[in-house]
Amino acid sequence: MHEDKLDLWQHSHSFGQHLERPGEKRTLIVIALTSVMMAVEISAGLAFGSMALLADGLHMASHTAALSINAFAYIYARRQAHSEKFSFGTGKVNTLGGFTGAILLAGFALFMGWESVARLLSPLQIAFDQAIFVACMGLIVNGASVLILRHGQHSEPDPDAAAESGARDHAHDHEDHNLLAAYLHVLADALISLLAIFALLSVKYFGLLWADPVIGIFGAVLVARWSLGLLHATAKILLDHQAPDELRAAVRDHIESLDDNRVVDLHIWSVGPNIYSAILAIVTHHPRPPEHYKALLPKDLNLVHITIEVHTINDALR
Repeated sequence: MHEDKLDLWQHSHSFGQHLERPGEKRTLIVIALTSVMMAVEISAGLAFGSMALLADGLHMASHTAALSINAFAYIYARRQAHSEKFSFGTGKVNTLGGFTGAILLAGFALFMGWESVARLLSPLQIAFDQAIFVACMGLIVNGASVLILRHGQHSEPDPDAAAESGARDHAHDHEDHNLLAAYLHVLADALISLLAIFALLSVKYFGLLWADPVIGIFGAVLVARWSLGLLHATAKILLDHQAPDELRAAVRDHIESLDDNRVVDLHIWSVGPNIYSAILAIVTHHPRPPEHYKALLPKDLNLVHITIEVHTINDALR
């Protein structure tokens, strides 16, 4: 058989992952914004001897590192999209970036909780004016970052570009766990800045010394919940958890809608943001080629790699 004939049965496994996702540029913009703020706060802290500014600058540095992991995941997934080392493309690199970001977010929540409890037991002297200034600057920068990444979450990829790749990626970016991890990092920072301003004003003007650490504990619990939710969602994908019941039911309904087809084995799992692969076995009295059954599945199910086994009921009973 000629090699050029074999090409008819071969296809790319990139599934559109070589395309630049909207979240990539937005994450890079937020990294640049956070890095500038980090440099300003560290420089000012060293120049003016302000521990508050220096501490917040180092805190910004930790989030810059976390966001850089998310940016690396985007770039690596795109550049390695055509690599044959990945059986089903690099879609899960995106999920791995989100999983890593969730772990860092959990560490951030643990640190927040620890520091808040320590300050509740042993209150520290607070330089209110400097601390409020730092919190306001952080709120402005993180608020802008939240808006940048939130807008990216509700953008859709270019359907024409996806069509050119041969992939059907109609995913909304809320399925982009890498972007979600970056978004939760800056959202957590914005929330903490807002809560810090409220707490500092309460202590300064009303003498509520417990307000600052108590609000810190509340923020830590909230961030921990976000982290656990993201860990749960990404871990299921990394462990090849079955696709949602609605998708599996739709596949069964379309296959079993004609003739006497019965789906006796069905595996559907995620290989990228809202992209799924499927393996299914069909038993029927009137077997047809696998292509016939593939044609029964609508394109909007986002199944990009389908393997079908067809068995006749008579053969199964032998």
